[in-house]
Amino acid sequence: MAFLADALSRVKPSATIAVSQKARELKAKGKDVISLGAGEPDFDTPENIKKAAIDAITRGETKYTPVSGIPELRKAIAAKFKRENGLDYTPEQTIVGTGGKQILFNALMATLNPGDEVIIPAPYWVSYPEIVALCGATPVTVETTMDNQFKLQAADLEAAITPKTKWLILNMPSNPTGAAYSESEIKALTDVLLKHPQVWILTDDMYEHLVYGEFKFMTPAQVEPKLYDRTLTMNGVSKAYSMTGWRIGYAAGPLELIKAMDMVQGQQTSGASSISQWAAVEALNGPQDFIETNKAIFQGRRDLVVSMLNQANGISCPTPEGAFYVYPSCAGLIGKTTPSGKVIETDEDFVSELLEAEGVAVVHGSAFGLGPNFRISYATSEALLEEACIRIQRFCASLR
Repeated sequence: MAFLADALSRVKPSATIAVSQKARELKAKGKDVISLGAGEPDFDTPENIKKAAIDAITRGETKYTPVSGIPELRKAIAAKFKRENGLDYTPEQTIVGTGGKQILFNALMATLNPGDEVIIPAPYWVSYPEIVALCGATPVTVETTMDNQFKLQAADLEAAITPKTKWLILNMPSNPTGAAYSESEIKALTDVLLKHPQVWILTDDMYEHLVYGEFKFMTPAQVEPKLYDRTLTMNGVSKAYSMTGWRIGYAAGPLELIKAMDMVQGQQTSGASSISQWAAVEALNGPQDFIETNKAIFQGRRDLVVSMLNQANGISCPTPEGAFYVYPSCAGLIGKTTPSGKVIETDEDFVSELLEAEGVAVVHGSAFGLGPNFRISYATSEALLEEACIRIQRFCASLR
């Protein structure tokens, strides 16, 4: 359609949203579907956080807010970074957006020009390259491997950097793989970045609190303080606090960048929801004990899913360090044929036929830039996960 902007030709729809929508449509038609596509905790928002929102409404906190966020929340964000990450930011160095996605848009819109490049390790969250493309710049994907636990290697980062490189986007723990970087693994990457002063780092720490076992989370500016002045550290309340629908993301970084992001947001949406911001104040300042409780449940689910998937013919599933996703390979099933005669040629074929045959909705790995794999979100009950894995085992066994 000639009326639409040329920029749309550079962008694909979100595959994760598409899978969730397809599952909803099939359910509405009466099909028995288990949807493992959405990246959303199944836990309810804690009561103290909901009460803080209700109290804010009762107090009349229902007006427009400052673009960058209410002072109380920006203060809470600065305190969180100091308390949990050892990073010193003033409230003025923080910004609140309507979800983490807006933070990304703000930062990239404020800094990218045509011809600029942004390095994105693959597999990646589906929106990273699309946001870069919408901003008129070029996403440069660097593939990782399952042998390296889907983690970007220093030599590969070095090889990808050019004079046009402006940002490196890191997501730790990762959506879609659950991969998390140790201090030494981050240090290997920051050592490369120290040699290239034109490259900034945007670290998406949305799954920070969801790491398992003895793994210790660290963030790049914490590991290498020399990068503090060219790092934007992004986070939010959606995953750890089960507040996806509240739509609050936040970040901290150099004051000049934050001011530029404020200007972009001011001409876009202005301030985030006042009620959601007051709820986020309570989330960051209030009791944190439920996080460990939820994390233990997630870890049990992870272990169940990894074990059962590795018992499926042709599936190989590594154990991730964090988030609530697994990213198994279905390479052993490529070329096989379904009972109906359909040849599985790609991971997209695999997930499509799995949904048709067994009613299990997952997301194909090529949507995240690396296949043949698929992503499962284990943010649902153990009973449903067990049933889904039984169906996946049955489907794999049916292929010839």
